[in-house]
Amino acid sequence: MRTVTLDVSSRENTNRRFLRAFEGEVQGDFISFESPALLFKVLSGKRWELLNLMTGSGPMTIRELARRLGRDVKAVHGDVHALLNAGILQKTESGQIVFPFDALHVDFMLQEAA
Repeated sequence: MRTVTLDVSSRENTNRRFLRAFEGEVQGDFISFESPALLFKVLSGKRWELLNLMTGSGPMTIRELARRLGRDVKAVHGDVHALLNAGILQKTESGQIVFPFDALHVDFMLQEAA
């Protein structure tokens, strides 16, 4: 099963993971955000619903996504492009939208400020 992990990670930690991958250590699929606020800005409730619908569904047009979600095409278009820009969704050669993973894992920790 191919799982993408969305995490909150400093640039330094992301660079360390990149270097380990460069040395041949399997890291898995990660998309990192600099803060929880940025992660939640990208993963709003409506976008989470969109990803839930797309998981395991294969490529779809934005119009089909809007129909299945019962939402306005223009609003879904904006959400799709935000998720494309974050690297969570991809476009196929035919222009359809696909979630290229089997699962999505979100990983971050809230702790007392230093």
